[in-house]
Amino acid sequence: MRSLYIGFLLSLFCIPGLKAQNKIVVFQSDFGLKDGAVSAMKGVAMGVSPDLKLYDLTNEIPAYNIWEAAYRLEQTVPYWPAGTVFVSVVDPGVGTTRKSVVLKTKTGQFIVTPDNGTLTLIASSLGIEEVRQIDEVLNRRKNSQESYTFHGRDVYAYTAARLAAGVISYEQVGAKLPNEVVTIPYQQALKDGNKIKGTISILDVQYGNIWTNIGGGLFSQLGLHFGDPLHVEIFHGDEKIYSGIMPYEQTFGGVAKGQPLAYLNSLLQLSFALNQGDFAKTHSVSSGNDWRVEVWK
Repeated sequence: MRSLYIGFLLSLFCIPGLKAQNKIVVFQSDFGLKDGAVSAMKGVAMGVSPDLKLYDLTNEIPAYNIWEAAYRLEQTVPYWPAGTVFVSVVDPGVGTTRKSVVLKTKTGQFIVTPDNGTLTLIASSLGIEEVRQIDEVLNRRKNSQESYTFHGRDVYAYTAARLAAGVISYEQVGAKLPNEVVTIPYQQALKDGNKIKGTISILDVQYGNIWTNIGGGLFSQLGLHFGDPLHVEIFHGDEKIYSGIMPYEQTFGGVAKGQPLAYLNSLLQLSFALNQGDFAKTHSVSSGNDWRVEVWK
């Protein structure tokens, strides 16, 4: 009987979803790599458990750019397995009253971050399974109480490592909060009459391409075929920055070098580019929640 009972207990750990952690921690920050900040966070994590597997999403988020942190999470989190713990530290309000939380997505990943808008997009796209506020009495690096300006090291990396390593359960992170987070306002993708409206979510920074939040399914409602012209207007706030007509193409090579085109990017979202050129620099376009786009046939 005893062996059967032990076998039953062991079998529980094989049931998908019961074991939340997978020992993977992925870091994102606006710290850059010029100093030791990122290394310090990883050192804290390894101090919790040397068995952890540590990776970087990016540490090159522009300083204080919460929107870009939100976008990079949405771009990346879905490709990591359930149980992965993300640490996202873009925290211009460090040390203030903003909450430190761990969000569990409906697909099973965890994001450890200040609740300052960083969770805007991931909460919408993957959904909120649960949100817990970090109990900094229990989940804070030892002897760090006098430090108020590096929660990434003292609270977030430490809590993430404890969660990923199984030192604590998700319930031991801290008190459960309502399933809502601080959000950044932005133009959600929608069809309005004969136009489709959206936000310029991000720039493809290496090439200067413009990526919007208009998905291929919504865009297909315009009924365009490859080669058809698309009217495009781009706004920063209420100011019109760009107006033009470009063909909708499958690949960059569908137009001559230096010419504009619309296409679906690798995330199957409407995007704009100059073939072998830099659309953003050429037309002084940037990205963020205050950059809007309107397109029509």
